Amino acid sequence: MGICKCIAKSAQTPSALSLEFTSYKDAYEGNGGNLRDYKLEDPPLGQGAFGTVWKAVHIASGQLRAIKQINRLKANEDEYQQIINEVNILRSLDHPNIIKIFDYFEENDHLYIVTELCTGGELFDKIIQSNYFSEKEAALAMKQILSALNYCHQSKIVHRDIKPENLLYDHEGEDSQLKIIDFGTSLKYGNQKLQEKIGTVYYMAPELIDERYDEKCDIWSAGVVLFILLCGSPPFDGETDDQIVKRIQQGNIYFEQQQWKSVSNEAKDLIMQLLNKNPKKRLSANKALLHPWIQKYTSEELEAPELKNVLNNMKHFRTSQKVQEAAFLYIVKQFISKEEKQELQRFFKFLDKNGDGVLTKQELLEGYKKVISQSEAELQVEQIMKQVDKNESGLIDYSEFVAATINKQKLLQQDILEQAFKAIDNDNNGAITVEELKHMFGAGNKIPSETWTKLMEEVDKNGDGVLSLQEFKEMMLKLQID
Repeated sequence: MGICKCIAKSAQTPSALSLEFTSYKDAYEGNGGNLRDYKLEDPPLGQGAFGTVWKAVHIASGQLRAIKQINRLKANEDEYQQIINEVNILRSLDHPNIIKIFDYFEENDHLYIVTELCTGGELFDKIIQSNYFSEKEAALAMKQILSALNYCHQSKIVHRDIKPENLLYDHEGEDSQLKIIDFGTSLKYGNQKLQEKIGTVYYMAPELIDERYDEKCDIWSAGVVLFILLCGSPPFDGETDDQIVKRIQQGNIYFEQQQWKSVSNEAKDLIMQLLNKNPKKRLSANKALLHPWIQKYTSEELEAPELKNVLNNMKHFRTSQKVQEAAFLYIVKQFISKEEKQELQRFFKFLDKNGDGVLTKQELLEGYKKVISQSEAELQVEQIMKQVDKNESGLIDYSEFVAATINKQKLLQQDILEQAFKAIDNDNNGAITVEELKHMFGAGNKIPSETWTKLMEEVDKNGDGVLSLQEFKEMMLKLQID
């Protein structure tokens, strides 16, 4: 069972100041948190064989979280390693339609994993309530699923258990976003074929049943989900698992129910291409996102003034110090509201034309050309890639985009800076030490001690070896001036 399921039902050593965080999502990834940073709310959201899930408040920011408390003494070594594998995979992923992990830490024989709190229920529940979706509703859901899968597959990660129960809405309401959860069966893969039979039988690809498969097994599962969204029942059914497996291997797809009479040929065409028995002929997530049916129902235009405001925030974003950079990411990650993040998701997805969960230089250029001239756009994009693309990947990750486009003036208010300082100051002595810097970066002892000394010297104006609240505020408020 994945770490998020109950909610619903090796770094290299750097040298000098080339600090080990390869992107914004890695700047504060945990191992520095404490249970005292959160207030758990009774009763628990759920309980499993060796874990309990709580709704919790992050005390410093007031934001709601979900916390999975895992008893190490009850989990055997294999189970515990599976949980750690899921944590590591989730830490490496940065996409608006994948459950976000905020923190993880160990205390008193328990592992605590802090994630987004999704309150909108499962996609499965929505299907039960409405029997089936309209084509527009189905297309909007599928675009989010395929975008997340495209991102995973580009990162060489296969999920292996895509199904409506593992797709949560982040909140109730029409603008709610789907999140893929339960990466307990996920795996980092190479060029080799995978052989472990795993997942839920209704959604298993024929090649997975034959135990020789790759990431295209996720695409088959997505095709099954789409079929269910449009008619309310699975394409391959049976009274026993053996019957279901036999029908999957036969691969015959029928559009005979009454509901299919009003479904477009374009939707049926996409289903047939997602449920192609031959994985080599089956669409990739990237190509599925470009299918005319997806494009028809999910294309969105934004007002030029709205887009210009967001892009201007990105243009003026710059950090001058590593500590400032990491502290700002901590504030963005922990203090930004779900509503603010939701608004920025709209712009990110609008710019991300191929839906792979990252922005290329060309995609950014196309966005800028909508509000300024081509020559100005080219100059600004060059500048932005240098300032925002912190891991020098040639791409802007989702968290990099959020950090660069958020309204800094609103986020860097005195009360937020004071709360952030108190959260980083673990021992509450009124100063941030080198050890607490390590926690903020989430890098532990992987960085040489002389590196931490140099980092502190960058921001420690009075030379006393620690960062005071006043020094912290001055450092952060420079972001509004630079």
